[in-house]
Amino acid sequence: MDYCFLGKSDLRISRIGFGTMSLELNNPITHTILLRALDAGINFFDTADMYQQGLNETLLGQVFRGKRDRIILATKVGNKWRADGSGWDWKPSKNYILSTVEESLRRLQTDYIDLYQLHGGTLQDPIDDIIQAFEQLKQEGKIRFYGISSIRPNVIREYVNRSSIVSVMMQYSLLDRRPEEEMLPFLAQNQVGVLTRGSIAKGLLLSKPPLSYLGYSAEQVNEAAVGIRNISGGGQTPFQMAVRFVLKEPAVCSAVIGIRTPAQLEDAIGVGDLPVLSALQLKTLGNILPANVYTEHR
Repeated sequence: MDYCFLGKSDLRISRIGFGTMSLELNNPITHTILLRALDAGINFFDTADMYQQGLNETLLGQVFRGKRDRIILATKVGNKWRADGSGWDWKPSKNYILSTVEESLRRLQTDYIDLYQLHGGTLQDPIDDIIQAFEQLKQEGKIRFYGISSIRPNVIREYVNRSSIVSVMMQYSLLDRRPEEEMLPFLAQNQVGVLTRGSIAKGLLLSKPPLSYLGYSAEQVNEAAVGIRNISGGGQTPFQMAVRFVLKEPAVCSAVIGIRTPAQLEDAIGVGDLPVLSALQLKTLGNILPANVYTEHR
């Protein structure tokens, strides 16, 4: 497994990260999957306080009890579940962040969080107050570093220019190349590490029936999936090819993969042992479709 330092931090994380959102809480195999990932070299585990109303954090706390020194633990804050469980509301206040971190620490059974991420963000948020909250938590030793999970270029710029974030989690795939236009070069220039999600575009790059997606027609989505399959081989699966496409970018430190099954885990682990894509493979993939760009929040 390959590793890299996340942005300007000293967090040395695996190039394949484990996104835990889709894990089945009451499935006995879930514990096995998480421990197998750790033993295979995946050390970056990403959760959020809103996943399964906090139970996802509780799961990680239970599975990794006694193994805290072996993992880099990331979680997120900013969304508050309604009392009746009907949904959640955006609550990016300083007081909310400072109080909610205590609940995450308790559920995760840890004294500190390696990477605490704002789970969204708008220009209308009290950005300075949010930054103060994260900086205070750093000073108190409750978090080591902080970042933001966002696809909005205008919001990302504000945090890069006004804070000491070390990472941005954003959607990026062969079917979502919007970050290539400006954000990936900008973040690389500012030494902010990128954590990608959605590398297989909800499965549309693999075996799911094609649907329209981010401005691409269903026919174009199918072209991308067929293209991935056609150049796969030599020991690489279409899944691994799609993830390798994401990891080609210098700004990208880790591809965070949503893993639910042992088979998906083994596919993800295998990415770490494969060579980088050749120039011809990258050119072929890049020419399948014209790259899309952000049309909002620029």
